[in-house]
Amino acid sequence: MIKAPVMSNEPIANERSLSEEAMTKKFLETPNEDSFADLFRTFTPQLVAFFRARSCDLALAEDLAQEVMLTVYRKASQIRDRTLFRAWLFKIARNALCRHYGKQSREVDTIDLADVADRSAAASHKPAATPAFEFMHWMAFLDSREREVMTLRFVEQWEYHEIAAAQAIPIGTVQWRVFNAKKKLAPHLKTRQNITREAA
Repeated sequence: MIKAPVMSNEPIANERSLSEEAMTKKFLETPNEDSFADLFRTFTPQLVAFFRARSCDLALAEDLAQEVMLTVYRKASQIRDRTLFRAWLFKIARNALCRHYGKQSREVDTIDLADVADRSAAASHKPAATPAFEFMHWMAFLDSREREVMTLRFVEQWEYHEIAAAQAIPIGTVQWRVFNAKKKLAPHLKTRQNITREAA
């Protein structure tokens, strides 16, 4: 009886590993939109799988993956040993998960401060203080495609796959647009946080 040759996934895994290394090296040497887009498309699905394997639902896994990739984009210059990029990436992922669970455990069932702020703003008749006004202000920093996905994702509460289906674009494109929008808004939101802190 002739035995069928045993198929091995090793060459595929090696090929993928080399491709990841080349992509990582390209981004670390020349960090720009194009080199990061490749990195984002490669590692985001892996991060989503990482979070899903740790009992996160799909929406949370996708949001955490984006948070990790935003950290990578901003802090990649701090990495000392480039051969440890993958380990560094997943360390950020573990930290993001720990922060999420820590935040959850600190949340106590109390009155929602956002509701109080909304009621105060309504009482003082200052439309500039309302979240809706702020959202429209932030959206002005984005292009039309980013505005559309941000509205569907965070106002309409659509899942990434629903946005992709509705717009007939790949889910990775939706994730990339949301990521880019968050990246553009980050400096403005940070400024707002600092102003709020100083006013408190």
